[in-house]
Amino acid sequence: MSNLSNPFSSDLPDSRRQLRQALRRRRRSLSPREQHAAAQALCRRLRRLPEVVRARRVALYLPNDGEIAPQPLLSWLASRSARAYLPVLKPLSHNTLWFVHYHRGTPMVRNRFGIPEPETRHGAHRARRLSTWALDLILLPLVGFDDQGERMGMGGGFYDRSLAFPRRRGPRPRLIGLAHDCQRVERLPVAPWDVPLDAIVTDKRVVRPRR
Repeated sequence: MSNLSNPFSSDLPDSRRQLRQALRRRRRSLSPREQHAAAQALCRRLRRLPEVVRARRVALYLPNDGEIAPQPLLSWLASRSARAYLPVLKPLSHNTLWFVHYHRGTPMVRNRFGIPEPETRHGAHRARRLSTWALDLILLPLVGFDDQGERMGMGGGFYDRSLAFPRRRGPRPRLIGLAHDCQRVERLPVAPWDVPLDAIVTDKRVVRPRR
């Protein structure tokens, strides 16, 4: 791997767009063997977190574009009678998500980005979808993160729009960002719309925001 593997490399670009592209290339450079090992290590760390142990309605994602994979967590969740949910693009909303119950028999379709998601056109599957506030825990993919607990997403704003509830009073799920450890940078530029996380978990560390 190039010197981009160094989390404190001075070669990382300054703009958010360029930085996002560089970090996406970084995670895509991992071999299938490295991806598999990282996913297993990630899920071992997740199973030790109190937010994960307590949760009964857990949203996660299917990896795309080199994202670290949380799927090894699915069988563990099922053994604890916890329910897993996947994000689905809302067809009539601008860049927002709802979450649909997922299991091995769930019918899947590809969304407009080519990412598999639960099929929601039939009434039985519509009944299984939840709003974000009804979940206990949301595990979301990151493009980058730093030691202060700041995050960088894909840039489409899907999670930021869907998770705007932390700015309001009332119950909300815990939010944990997931990433390969090689996506760590020294300091991320922060945007005012970035929704804060409760933790960031990688294959090598757990980061708690310094707030």
